[in-house]
Amino acid sequence: MRRWDWAFWSVTAFLCVGIGLFSARYLVGGGPAPPEVAANAFVSPWLLIHVAGAVTALLVGPIQLLPAIRARITWLHRWLGRVYVTGCLVGGTAGLVLALGVSSGPVTAAGFGMLAVLWLATTTLAWRAVLQRRFADHRAWMIRSFALTLAAVTLRLYLPIAEIMALPSEDAYRAISFLAWVPNLLAAELYLRMRSGRPAGAPA
Repeated sequence: MRRWDWAFWSVTAFLCVGIGLFSARYLVGGGPAPPEVAANAFVSPWLLIHVAGAVTALLVGPIQLLPAIRARITWLHRWLGRVYVTGCLVGGTAGLVLALGVSSGPVTAAGFGMLAVLWLATTTLAWRAVLQRRFADHRAWMIRSFALTLAAVTLRLYLPIAEIMALPSEDAYRAISFLAWVPNLLAAELYLRMRSGRPAGAPA
């Protein structure tokens, strides 16, 4: 990995582990959910199911991006891939149910609902591609999937910013339901386009 790639991976991994462990408190009864989440019509039991899947994906995802793991410890990459896919599918399914129960209106439901559907779709396509041994497609779809997994991180970065700016909570939550994942997915697409334009043999 190049220096900037390593720096980006390090920051991403740190945030994933931090947010993942912080969110895991719900699984052990470590605190009440934020008001917007607690008001969800389907908060029980779907929040815990969503958290379990999303935390799994957050903790495993960064490891899967390491070239050394993919190239040298292939058995670990395969097994962690199964764990990651399971986490995404569980978290995405529960996230879709939670999107239907939001209390802040149809815009928020659409934002989080689209995130859940795309998370499920990109992960499924990545899994299908590797089963068909289309490894380049698998990597591309997995990058998109992980960009959507990172919505759990970016959402929690936007929330305190909205509080600092004293934005109305419901308006901010509606905007964040899209801001948490749309820029991530656009950045993933930009990266994939730049990577596809590199000459053969250039470092990934």
